[in-house]
Amino acid sequence: MTATQHLQSTSRPIGTHDLEASRALVLGATGNFGSAITQRLLQQGWHVTALKRDLTGLPSDARIDWRQGDALNQKDVVNACQGCQIIVHAVNPAGYRNWETLVIPMLENTLQAARHHQACVFVPGNIYNFDAHAGTHIGEDTPQQPSSKKGQIRVLMEQKLQAFAQQGGRCVVVRCGDFFGPSSNSGWFEKGIAPKGATSKRLFNLAEPGIGHQWAYIPDVAEVMMQLILRRHELPDFARFHMAGHWDHDGKQMINTAAQVIAQQRGSRPCIKTFPWWLICAASVFNPTYKELLEMRYLWQHPLHLSNEKLIALLGTEPHTPLKEAITETLNES
Repeated sequence: MTATQHLQSTSRPIGTHDLEASRALVLGATGNFGSAITQRLLQQGWHVTALKRDLTGLPSDARIDWRQGDALNQKDVVNACQGCQIIVHAVNPAGYRNWETLVIPMLENTLQAARHHQACVFVPGNIYNFDAHAGTHIGEDTPQQPSSKKGQIRVLMEQKLQAFAQQGGRCVVVRCGDFFGPSSNSGWFEKGIAPKGATSKRLFNLAEPGIGHQWAYIPDVAEVMMQLILRRHELPDFARFHMAGHWDHDGKQMINTAAQVIAQQRGSRPCIKTFPWWLICAASVFNPTYKELLEMRYLWQHPLHLSNEKLIALLGTEPHTPLKEAITETLNES
């Protein structure tokens, strides 16, 4: 079932009282995932408040209340949360950098706002919490033993969320693989596999031969989070759910499907090359962003796969857009 089909089957009419009561604060509303969950909330009839430092050039939508402010400013976040039942914490430091100094302060501001307004916090999680040997059946209770700085920060984030829940708050983590989709412009797919989108003449395979990799189509993740938002009162105060997403079992499915889509659209098949990790290694000495990317290389050298059994038990099915359709949409928007 695609995210669109799931949307049609689960959407419900919203009454006047619901419209007045249903408001969400989205932090990172113009980002890869933030923009997708914002649109899904609007489709479901919610009003959205979005916080952004620079309000120039934003799309005009009367249903979005844009507030000028900074996720690093606690007062801005607390004020923006007025009247909101949920906060979607989808904000990350720009350029894959400065996680050590920015990630935790932003989360703490979100938790303070949620505490002040009794809002439920929703956070998109990732697989960084686990090391190279976590395996291919990673459950919500699998021990988190990160091997990277980013992984350590992600674990600390979840520890703070859990502590917040123990103190009377409520929060939900939706963990998935690497993002790709029409709203993404800075992920591994767009920057690594197909850096020029549908016009790419060369595609780059990031994975070691035979190594599986987990991907998450952003509209599917947004649909899962939307369904959990609607069921939030049924969930424990601290809840984690894993998505299966798209499992590329041998590291070739994503890139071969992308090559097929491009060939059908353009009439010529792009050639497939091995990603130049050696160049990233060399450039990382001078480029901090490359150094940060290199830290996560182990995800392409070892198969890590999340199990979605808990999610299936709750929802009955996981929204899942077919791979070719998902890649076509992604390439067309690149």
